[in-house]
Amino acid sequence: MTRKSFILTIIASITISLSIAVLIGQGGSDVNGIPTSLICCVIAFFFQWAAFLPAYHFQTERYYDLVGSASYLCLIALALSLSKPLDVRDTVIAMFVSIWALRLGIFLFYRIKKQGHDSRFDDIKPDFWWFLMVWTLQGLWVFITLTMALAAITTNVKQEFGLLGLLGIAVWIFGFSFEVIADFQKSRFRNNDKNTGSFITTGLWSWSRHPNYFGEIVLWIGISLIAAPAISGWQWVALISPLFVAFLVTRISGVTLLETKALERWGKDPAYRNYLSRTSCIIPMPPRCE
Repeated sequence: MTRKSFILTIIASITISLSIAVLIGQGGSDVNGIPTSLICCVIAFFFQWAAFLPAYHFQTERYYDLVGSASYLCLIALALSLSKPLDVRDTVIAMFVSIWALRLGIFLFYRIKKQGHDSRFDDIKPDFWWFLMVWTLQGLWVFITLTMALAAITTNVKQEFGLLGLLGIAVWIFGFSFEVIADFQKSRFRNNDKNTGSFITTGLWSWSRHPNYFGEIVLWIGISLIAAPAISGWQWVALISPLFVAFLVTRISGVTLLETKALERWGKDPAYRNYLSRTSCIIPMPPRCE
């Protein structure tokens, strides 16, 4: 990509996010006529850019994931403080998003601290516009992922929690648990010196090559189910949230990237080729018979 491409991507990310923020702000709380959702959107990007400056100066990506997780906590707290009155739905959504963000942020921070660096950023960090684009895309990720949660919290129309909300809680718990267990199993596998240079095929990873991403998608579907009864009109554009998460982890930064690296590393290994042929990519399923 060229510098022009980086700049255009930055502009597109901001434009898309601001447009969605305005739409989900319809019928929602505001501050002096400015929708709370729009304020949250602007803060999401400024938070990334404020972190980008020292990151570029010191040429480090160590706090990238931690800043992303902290952004979720910041936006949820801001939405709660600017939206009154709050109800059970708002509390549950805020609690679930905060639990997820805290867990993921701490997990990713300790992982990169142990590894020392993230090789994905080796070519990115020295280029100002490329590195800025990556931080800007994190702002897009944070805000778009949060759209259902923000729409429900900031709406002026409150609804009964209902059965759909209870179903959403069950779905979120299942997805969150699946992600946590998958991450724990892989961390334990990597921490065993006997497994150095090997790929994991046990536990949840025997049913899915990316069970953590499956859990990620499911938990955001859970958030959307909890939020849905409070959504109306143009706020339904917030349904982009779970779709965006699924697209991101399967086509952009998750599965595609990891599968490519795995093929480069183990593509000629018969055991890995067998694992690929027998194991579902995302949705957990019993291993296929040979």
